[in-house]
Order: sequence, then C-alpha cells, then structure tokens
Amino acid sequence: MNQTLKLFTVITLVSLLILVVGMSGCASSPEPAANPPEIPQATIHGTEVGDLAPDIELLNLSEETVSLTDFRDKPVMVNFWASWCGPCVVEMPHIQRVHDDWKEKGLVILAVNSGESSAKAKEFIQYYGYSFPVLLDSQGIVSQEYKIRFFPTSYFIDKDGIIQLKVIGSFPSKEAIEKNLGTIIP
Repeated sequence: MNQTLKLFTVITLVSLLILVVGMSGCASSPEPAANPPEIPQATIHGTEVGDLAPDIELLNLSEETVSLTDFRDKPVMVNFWASWCGPCVVEMPHIQRVHDDWKEKGLVILAVNSGESSAKAKEFIQYYGYSFPVLLDSQGIVSQEYKIRFFPTSYFIDKDGIIQLKVIGSFPSKEAIEKNLGTIIP
C-alpha cells in the first residue's frame, strides 16, 4: 500500500508540474504584428477551394497544347473523366448542353481525359458528337497533381485562376451544373 501511495503522489506532482508549466506558456502569448503582411490567395497553389489552381498544360484532340492559364480572365470548369467511368458517361450530355448554352457568355469547359490513349478518348468524343474541349492526360500526371481519386471530379475556377468549388461525383442534370456556375460567373 505504501508503494501505491508513493506512486500516486509522484503522478500527482508530475501532473501538477505539467499543468503549471503548460498554463504559464499559454498565458504569455506573443503580441501580433501591428500590420501583418497579407499573402494574396492567388500565390497559394493547390487543389482546394481558395487556392490558385495548378496550371494544366496538355494536348487536345487536335494535338495542340492547351494551358489553363490561356483562359485567365474567363470562368473555367475543369472536369476529370474517363470513358470507362459510368457516371462520367452519364454526365457528358449535361456538360455538352452547358457548353452550348454558356460558351457565348464566356464559360470555358475543359474535359480532362485521364489515363486513356488519345485514340480511345477521340473515339469516345466523336461517337457521341461532343464539341467541348478535351485535353489528354494519358499518363495521369495532371490528375495526380490535382489529387483526383474519383471520377468524375470537377473544379470551378474563377477568372483569376482561383478554385471556387470542387465537386466529386457526376452531375445528374444540366441544371445541377448551372447551379454551381454562380461561384465563378458573377
């Protein structure tokens, strides 16, 4: 019993010591700078809402290089997809209709085909008669940079290149896509 009492006393004293030291450390917080420098959001590259979207530079179906930065000053919807992905196939007609109705209003849609050959992507797009821009990420490098884990995944990027919305999963209708355009189109 005596040994248990000693152990209890030691544990209690150590706990009190930790509590006192911890409290004194919290009590004296440093003063914030008078005017801390603001870091513009546009300098933080990343794939989350509020980040400057990493540039995408890929070939399109005509083997021309297209870059996301080519569309600075325009709202952009970037959609990562693959032809083997059932939900991607289901949402493609909705993306086409949004493209048709909104391209004259300045919206750019970039459909990034991930992990497939250019021949496979081209065959799919031509078969269904889609006309929105398709970029080829055959090696999946851009998809990895954007941390794509599920298809489809869409990013809504404003005219300044800032990610305003990230949607994982397919859109069930044209209206579902249009509901999100307010995040990038004033």
